[in-house]
Amino acid sequence: MTKHAVALDHPMLAPWAGDYGGLPPWDKVNVADFVPAFETAIAAAEAEIGAIAADPAKPTFENTIAALEKQGRALTRLGTQFYVFDSTMNNDAMQEASKVVYPMLAAYSDRISQNEALFRRVEAIYKGKGFKKLKPEQKRLVEDNYKTFVRNGVNLDEAGKKRLTEINQRLAALYTNFSQNQLADEENYVTWATKAQLKGLPAAVVSGMKDAAKAKGKPAGYAVLNTRSAVEPVLTYADDRKLREQVWRTFVNRGDNGGETDNNKIITEILKLRAERASLLGYKTHAHWRVEPQMAKTPEAAMALMESVWPKAVARAKEEVADMQAIADKEGAKIKIAPWDYRYYQEKVRKAKYDLDMNEVKPYLQLEKLREGMMWAASELYGIEFQPIDNVPVYHPDVRVWKVVDRSTGAASGLWYFDPYAREGKQSGAWMNEYRTQSRVDGDVLPIVSNNSNFVKTTDGKPILISWDDAETLFHEFGHALHGLLSNVTYPSQAGTNTATDFVEFPSQINEHWLSTPEVLSKFAVHYETGEPIPQALVDKIKATQTFNQGFATVEYLASALVDMKLHLAGAVDIDPDKFEKETLAALGMPEEIVMRHRTPQFGHIFSGDGYSAGYYSYLWSDALTADAAEAFVEAGGFFDKATATRFKECILSAGDTKDQAEQFRCFRGRDVDTTALMRKRGFPIDAAPAASGK
Repeated sequence: MTKHAVALDHPMLAPWAGDYGGLPPWDKVNVADFVPAFETAIAAAEAEIGAIAADPAKPTFENTIAALEKQGRALTRLGTQFYVFDSTMNNDAMQEASKVVYPMLAAYSDRISQNEALFRRVEAIYKGKGFKKLKPEQKRLVEDNYKTFVRNGVNLDEAGKKRLTEINQRLAALYTNFSQNQLADEENYVTWATKAQLKGLPAAVVSGMKDAAKAKGKPAGYAVLNTRSAVEPVLTYADDRKLREQVWRTFVNRGDNGGETDNNKIITEILKLRAERASLLGYKTHAHWRVEPQMAKTPEAAMALMESVWPKAVARAKEEVADMQAIADKEGAKIKIAPWDYRYYQEKVRKAKYDLDMNEVKPYLQLEKLREGMMWAASELYGIEFQPIDNVPVYHPDVRVWKVVDRSTGAASGLWYFDPYAREGKQSGAWMNEYRTQSRVDGDVLPIVSNNSNFVKTTDGKPILISWDDAETLFHEFGHALHGLLSNVTYPSQAGTNTATDFVEFPSQINEHWLSTPEVLSKFAVHYETGEPIPQALVDKIKATQTFNQGFATVEYLASALVDMKLHLAGAVDIDPDKFEKETLAALGMPEEIVMRHRTPQFGHIFSGDGYSAGYYSYLWSDALTADAAEAFVEAGGFFDKATATRFKECILSAGDTKDQAEQFRCFRGRDVDTTALMRKRGFPIDAAPAASGK
């Protein structure tokens, strides 16, 4: 990597130009400039922070806390561009840059969080007489700053700070290695199928396999890529059991193949370093350190919720397996249900029990129509409109952009970018990014967010048809986008999705509910050939199956969440990830027909960064909130009840992190969460379950 200087007026660092308060300069990004640009941006940010720390004036909210909210903007802008390229436009040059940039950012973060002069100013405000006079959101911001300093080692002695920095540097490098190994296994492992093995697969899936084979240089073949969106349709519909097994084994062994992309040794080191860091910071385990600022407060509270659901999920999964085995026996298959059979026979059970074939549903699920549907629902609920705009810089031709308009004023209130298709160098899955968070601390700043998916692009011009699960994921990620777009706060640190991890999935999970509303289905679930809306009889069957297969869905998720928490409660011991996973699942009584949704060697949520480490439980915690909140809409007469939607927008979507999240929920629901709603949603028997109120 060549060494060259980058000035602050470089397009990747300069304030964004253009309409809407400036647009990300995607057309000006040069990967070769990332490393020197970060050197420049970090130096500028540290100079700004140094000036705040050295201010001779008495510490006040304005000259310290508000000043911190305004600093480092060049670094923030650059970080947005870097993270987006790392996740969506990854290549050899990006991978080399990542190996330098992530440790650089970790070191910068440590220098700030260990800056004693800056901390003393924050502490003086937090413990000073003027604290009581601050507005509630200002008090919360001061307290968050103070606690973040303490939680990140500001009170350690010099030797402790030095060791903490070494740990964080090494972890940053390990996270990058883990992610790059996972991406390599997803891109380099392909399952090749013969024409004879395609029986049972929908035409759209076969077409996608053909396109994938062409992209891999074998146009005569059929390729199953090693990503969830390519694998799951094969596991669901392929009649050929050997093909299903081969595809399943390739997918579940990502990061666990014993070669140079094997992640096991990396995980062992990550866990050991996290345990050492937690101990250094005065915590019993990494789990205790991570969960403390969340709604759950303690790993024990998170475990209690998970353990209240686990036995019910396992019992339901065993019933599901029995139903599948009965069909396999009746058909004379002479097999015992295995993990690669689950999705395939689950569809046969769905057909037998409910006369529902999800292949009948798919022709009505066009990606573009559903995108219109989720925008329409948001418009009806929250008084906004989405208008497509052109001539905006994008980093890839696949990306399209909409402006969000406040219907009451006619003014633009944000931008939404959509990057829907799979491609080489793009991480798998679906996610939301915030390119720019909303704020008012220094003039009105409009939010810019994106949604990213991995749908297989058609080459014949036909509409892209997606599964019901993928449609739910589309609505889910759009819920995160709305959380960012509808933010209405003063300080960027409190904007949008900057909330507790076990709360942040709540707005996204509840948004899934609008997919199955009659209003959305009748208007937007239309047949891709005839334009006819989905028949009511089919809608009724979908509704009748809402709790179908919840055993499988809950077990595969909870197995991952429980292993995550137990890995991070284990403390400073050498852990063999494969062995630990196997022993933990055996102790839990994991059904042998199901595998974790994310096996340990490919568990990017918890090993590609600290983000969801000891935090994968968050989806269940959030779903307890979601289930109860959904019942509020039902009680009010439906999911388009205006008063309930307005309350949800004001109490939840617009509030960001300006209030305690349990208080936000009480604002919406009028009381603490009732976790029995979670059991009702999943169709599990109800008994006393521990509250997830965050009290």
